[in-house]
Amino acid sequence: MSRHVETVQQIYGCFGKADIPGILARLDPAIQWEHDWGDETLKWYMPRRGRHAVAGFFDALADFDFVRFEPRAFLADGDLVAVPIDIELVVKLTGRRIRDLELHLWRFGANGLATHFRHLVDTLQFANATRA
Repeated sequence: MSRHVETVQQIYGCFGKADIPGILARLDPAIQWEHDWGDETLKWYMPRRGRHAVAGFFDALADFDFVRFEPRAFLADGDLVAVPIDIELVVKLTGRRIRDLELHLWRFGANGLATHFRHLVDTLQFANATRA
């Protein structure tokens, strides 16, 4: 198993314990979190730069009650790790349930810290479920 896979597994372990400082410690100080999103409709997927900004992503997740977050595999090649994840959550504002197969893409630097992260999700499903 690659050290990058181990790091991603540790990040998800921290997520399960709501240990945000543990997650942030595994991110490069200048991490690029998401990209190419130009709309505030889905604030969870807005681009963020740096650990401090990424902390805001986890704050925004308070909009959901997580029912399931299950990584299915850890696919690694060089500095890239891809993780398909079965996810189920309830939008607190609307009570609507979202079930999705997400893909998380992680890229790592020579220092072993994550330098880039990207969600690949059904954004239409999120937009519909979060619309009041």
